[in-house]
Amino acid sequence: MFAIYQTSRMRGQLRLAYGVTTVLLALALGLAPMQASGAEAAPGRDLASIQRWLRDRNPELAALALEAEAAQERVYPAGALPDPMVGLTLRGIDPSEPWRGPSSQAGNLLEVRQRFPLWGKRELARSQATHEADAVRHEAAARGRELLAQAEAAYVRYWEAAESIKVIDRRLVLLRQVEEIAGVRYALGMAPQQDAIRAQVAATALQSDRLDREAMYREAVGMLNGLLGRAGDAPLETPTAVPELPLRYTSIEDAIAASATASHPALAARDAMVRAAEDAERLQRRSRLPDVTLGIGAMEQRGGLDSLEFMVEVEVPLQRRARRAREREAGLRADAARLRETSTERELSGRLAGSLARWRAARARRELTERTLLVQADTNFRSALASYQTGEVDFATVLDALDAWQDAELSRLSSRRDEGLAAADVRAIEGVSP
Repeated sequence: MFAIYQTSRMRGQLRLAYGVTTVLLALALGLAPMQASGAEAAPGRDLASIQRWLRDRNPELAALALEAEAAQERVYPAGALPDPMVGLTLRGIDPSEPWRGPSSQAGNLLEVRQRFPLWGKRELARSQATHEADAVRHEAAARGRELLAQAEAAYVRYWEAAESIKVIDRRLVLLRQVEEIAGVRYALGMAPQQDAIRAQVAATALQSDRLDREAMYREAVGMLNGLLGRAGDAPLETPTAVPELPLRYTSIEDAIAASATASHPALAARDAMVRAAEDAERLQRRSRLPDVTLGIGAMEQRGGLDSLEFMVEVEVPLQRRARRAREREAGLRADAARLRETSTERELSGRLAGSLARWRAARARRELTERTLLVQADTNFRSALASYQTGEVDFATVLDALDAWQDAELSRLSSRRDEGLAAADVRAIEGVSP
């Protein structure tokens, strides 16, 4: 009976352990997909993933937002009253016995003073701080545009590097096929052995070119990760599509007619700095008018309130030379701010014209390559390969045709890259939202 009881008890424990293990395994299998789906994929699959990562996780953009918020917090204190001054005067202290404190017969004076800036100085100071905060906010927006353009340009380079490696790999495959054809023709006595050897030499040279392209790819990965605020060796998804960067205006005439640069935040920041400098200049001129300090005091004597005092203080503006120097400084700063605004406007206009010209040239070159050069290079290679199989052309002609095909493919990629780089710069000026 004891053995039967022990056996049934062991079976029950095994069933319990099996049940617990099954439940835990089911929970693990159920939670794994949830955890995997909750983890955000690395950027790089398309341009939208780069733009989204930059907006959400770039540390420089976050720092700029905090700086703009900090500048806004300076507005209220700029126009606030200064802190009051409290003074306590102890009288009747015996110099031979100072530790005994003041005499109750002499009396003590408690004073409170408050300075009041007049003539609209507080309003001007608050207006100046407001414009300075606006300038910081617009500068942050301008820097955001520049970062986005740099990230878009870096992604275009990343895409080109990845695609150029694919072109090299396709040529390696074609070289192997050509080498096999040369080997067959050599075995049949229709071609010299040198043809197969030349194909092997070309493949080795192409492997060296592939190593250079891989280095360019790793460099593009590091640059893109740096702009995104990630570690330089952080993994990126493989690009799956050509990066498209649409433009609002495709000619400089249309851009100028629509004043494409007028809404640029860099211009808004310059304008805000001009207004802040003008407020500072007016504030310096109003420093000729004195402020007023009001005070009230209470005289304590024999343990009680003996009398009250009322005080009015007015600043006497005697330091005229120093004041005029400050006024001149403020005026010069205002003039400099106006010139910077004009300089920024012209710089943006010239940059837009140059970027649009580069974009149009790269686009025309890419369209010509895709419509004509690629078709011709592909037809030329197929014809040369077919003619070599029949002995109508030599092996050098096949290699030249293959080189021309590769050059056409790489030219298409470089044209697409130049078009994307110029488009990113134009978008930074036009303010095209991703």
